Amino acid sequence: MEHDILNKIKCVSDIKKLNIEQLCGLCDELRDEIIEKVSETGGHLASNLGAVELTVALHYVFDSPDEPIIWDVGHQCYAHKILTGRDITGIRTEGGLSGFPKSSESEHDLFVAGHASTSISAALGIAEAKKISGSEKSVVAVVGDGACSGGMIFEAMNNAGRSRTNLVVVLNDNEMSISPNVGAMAKYLADIRSREGYFHFKDALEHTLLKIPFIGKSIFGILRSIKTFFKDVFYSSNTFEHFGFTYLGPADGHDIAVLIRTFRRAKQIKKPVLVHINTVKGRGYDPAEKNPSKFHGVAPFYKESGELKNESKYSFSSAFGNILCELAEKDDKICAITAAMTDGTGLKEFSKKYPERFFDVGIAEEHAMTFAAGLAAGGMKPVFSVYSTFLQRAYDQILHDASIEPKHVVLGIDRAGIVGGDGETHQGTFDVPILTTIPGVTIYSPADYKELEKDMKNAFSAKGVQAVRYPRDFEKTIPEKFFKNYEDFDFFEGKNDCIIIAYGRLFVEASFAAEETESSVLKIGKIFPLEHEMIEIVKKYKNVFFFEESVENGSIAEHFGNLLLKSGYDGNYKIHCVSGFVPHMEVKNAMKLHGLDREAMINAVKEALK
Repeated sequence: MEHDILNKIKCVSDIKKLNIEQLCGLCDELRDEIIEKVSETGGHLASNLGAVELTVALHYVFDSPDEPIIWDVGHQCYAHKILTGRDITGIRTEGGLSGFPKSSESEHDLFVAGHASTSISAALGIAEAKKISGSEKSVVAVVGDGACSGGMIFEAMNNAGRSRTNLVVVLNDNEMSISPNVGAMAKYLADIRSREGYFHFKDALEHTLLKIPFIGKSIFGILRSIKTFFKDVFYSSNTFEHFGFTYLGPADGHDIAVLIRTFRRAKQIKKPVLVHINTVKGRGYDPAEKNPSKFHGVAPFYKESGELKNESKYSFSSAFGNILCELAEKDDKICAITAAMTDGTGLKEFSKKYPERFFDVGIAEEHAMTFAAGLAAGGMKPVFSVYSTFLQRAYDQILHDASIEPKHVVLGIDRAGIVGGDGETHQGTFDVPILTTIPGVTIYSPADYKELEKDMKNAFSAKGVQAVRYPRDFEKTIPEKFFKNYEDFDFFEGKNDCIIIAYGRLFVEASFAAEETESSVLKIGKIFPLEHEMIEIVKKYKNVFFFEESVENGSIAEHFGNLLLKSGYDGNYKIHCVSGFVPHMEVKNAMKLHGLDREAMINAVKEALK
């Protein structure tokens, strides 16, 4: 498909020169470009295809970057990136664009967004800053319906509704039904209410009535009450207006003309407005429309068929889900909780087998953690399966609700360590430092599926908060001589005065490095709290190297070093950890960049032996 219209967009303001027919053609070309490029690199497809008309209409009506668009999560921002002059070739790969909004990429991205439910809070702050500086420019927040399951959205709306700022919130409703099905009459009324003539008439009538002496205000009040009554009957969606927002919609999110009229009206109102639009995930690409969950975050695929280019391997997530099902079959107190990540965390089979013990709480990690503590208090054995990056949101709940008066909650921490294409916002390099600050927490980090099973059994048979963390990866083989006892730690003695310490998937790299350099290896299974017996083994070595997929401050390596120091160790102790935020790139390249790969381990030992 030739991109005749898209190629003429040299700056985002060029969109305003197009007529409706050309805008529709532009949407077709944007979809083609997104499908083409995401098929090569993988990425978020279904949500981006559903937001194309929305994006074009927003840039047609509003003046970015002076009127910034703040995207919630960013799963919908690919068309926005293209229209603001960015080439999405190689998106989410090293040297390519981030898959999320990123201010270092463009002045049109004012706020990074990798976690859900943040857009309204951020947009309100920006809007208040504009108001203080004397600007009447609008600020737009685009939020998906799924993000509305997060409490932060409602905290922000409660604050924003009384703010009198020029804030426009666009609710992109593409799956979850926020309102009941309102039928043909409501759609007809929504279309009428989105027409400029209707708004001009409404404004003129209000202005005229209020000028009539004595009775004008009374007549206006009566008419407004009648309008409110019919809105309640036909829409049943005044929750937003109770927060102080003017509600517009629901509008067809794939009708450019309707969207432009509605956004123009929202821009005129000069107070917080919520525009509710209905869209279809995967719009314009049949495989994604039929299976939007599969094409939410997808690996490279053949665009003609939608089939993945590389067959998915049995992963730690899959193993976790299967092991949990086996344990739940024998123990009817085991429950599973997810925060809108049933497929991603491997819980799909559990949800089918044990629906009465499965809970998807939506994008609400804070609630999920306290809910888990409540289940535990009620005598159940809950496991909260969550990505490492999203566990960060539940720190207070782990500390206050699950640890002070210890509740037996198991955390299945998926995507632990470096994750690759999702970049800075999704790296799992902070859960260890977070959890090690909380008294009573036990952490396991298995190197393979058999150890994962053992760790999960240990976690369910123990007390207090038990965390089992594993990578976005599949198990890898190690040299045969490194047998595994799957104890809290395993020690493999070498022939020189160097020892490598590692856990999780880094133990695989450490085992090969130790074999080549004839060094010793300490594999830690239960990584926190640390067993003092390990310190007695390690302190005998002149050179100690600890390799870990975590930021150093609060890492296991740091804790281990402190114990060594207290034991009187006076040798060379070197920590190799992640430095700062890790940008999007392949995992193997990130490992090499941060000195965590096999080659770095071998070089560290060889340098010490010189």
